[in-house]
Amino acid sequence: MNRHGPHRRLTLNHRRVSKKRTTIAGGAAIALIAAGFTLQNANASEETPQFTVKELTAKTAGTLGSALGRDLGDAAAGSYYDAKTKALVVNVVDEKDAESVREAGGKARLVQHTLAELASARKTLAADASVPGTSWAVDPVTNKVVVTADRTVEGASWDTISGVVKKLGSKAELRKTAGEFKTFVAGGDAITGGGSRCSLGFNVVKDGEPYFLTAGHCTESVATWSDTQGQQIGTTEGSTFPGSDFGLVKYTGDVDHPSEVNLYDGGSQEITQAGEATVGQQVVRSGSTTQVHDGEVTGLDATVNYGNGDIVDGLIQTTVCAEPGDSGGSLFAGDTALGLTSGGSGDCDAGGETFFQPVTAALEEYGAEIG
Repeated sequence: MNRHGPHRRLTLNHRRVSKKRTTIAGGAAIALIAAGFTLQNANASEETPQFTVKELTAKTAGTLGSALGRDLGDAAAGSYYDAKTKALVVNVVDEKDAESVREAGGKARLVQHTLAELASARKTLAADASVPGTSWAVDPVTNKVVVTADRTVEGASWDTISGVVKKLGSKAELRKTAGEFKTFVAGGDAITGGGSRCSLGFNVVKDGEPYFLTAGHCTESVATWSDTQGQQIGTTEGSTFPGSDFGLVKYTGDVDHPSEVNLYDGGSQEITQAGEATVGQQVVRSGSTTQVHDGEVTGLDATVNYGNGDIVDGLIQTTVCAEPGDSGGSLFAGDTALGLTSGGSGDCDAGGETFFQPVTAALEEYGAEIG
């Protein structure tokens, strides 16, 4: 990596957390996938001999899943990537659709609810249960909307959220997390402004000029950004939060801006493109506080009600850990940019879940591209 770039300026002296610890949450997600197969095997249709399940990468599985989702239309029930078998598992609600999935090389699984039915459940939650400290996302593995309440949700708030989930019946499931949902901002070093510290996400190009993306809750109140040496490196030109969580900063002066992510081991990962995340995909996050950690995508289009009442929609839900100061940092898979760190619960000692703003939405909003 070119050590004169903005990532070099984010050099920190924080300890590196054991990778063993970071795999705990990922292991739970893998167990959930296994449980999903076990629970629904009785209803799952057997793959017929004349069709072969294609061996796919997470990226190609995501592409196939999107195409099949469009083809199935109102009958679409979601899909996810089974990393163990390298197959795309596609939920269907009738045998006719299962046949179409098999013809395309996917693995069909009969489930109870379509995505439209689960979307209706999400609308009910948004209308009747927008309690700070909660999140919800469609989980294609369980074929439910999984609602998570953090440790601050208790008393009347708990009664509200649990009551709504109960009325939704088999469409929803309520879980409790020991952590607290919050955006990951802290005072300190890395890219700094207004007394706050965040992390640089991805370098981009807009109208031929260099910019970088970070979290919108970082840029909403910060006009200028500096590196760890106090040198100004950029000015905020766009910011969206809440609702979404992304911000655009234009580089000032002669600052190197390679399209890379710092791996904090003396090397870097080149980023050549942006893409959409897939449930079941293995991903990596880089941030200025906890450096590099990995995990698994567990949900898409997630809604998070942060403790201060700010609500953000359309997020990527993962088992990757993060801590204050990691906000805005890069979520990626290989050379593909996926997201910007928004917030979550837990830490990199005990584990937790983290939500990411899809980078494609930010690029579309600003008319920018990776570069």
